[in-house]
Amino acid sequence: MTTEDFRRIALSMPGALEKAHMGHPDFRVKGKIFATLWPKDGWGMVKLNPEQQHEFVRAEPNVFAAVKGAWGLRGCTSVHLDAASEKTVRSAISAAWKLIASKR
Repeated sequence: MTTEDFRRIALSMPGALEKAHMGHPDFRVKGKIFATLWPKDGWGMVKLNPEQQHEFVRAEPNVFAAVKGAWGLRGCTSVHLDAASEKTVRSAISAAWKLIASKR
């Protein structure tokens, strides 16, 4: 999985837009971030709920990890792109998009 693959998948979600936040690309739906990308580091981040995060980390601990601190406790999940398959990343991005898109 490359950063361009992550970007392509994120932008394939309905209504997704790429913006920038703190010097790196993020992906938004309805103005809210559902995924972020750190191209230089080969990492992505998806906003999940804590239960979803637990399942992704349990299923593929070499790919997913909770972000450190309070953000991680809320479900923000790092994605190690070099260790990930497209199917896995698509599933995580889709879950993040659905969670954010469903909020009012």
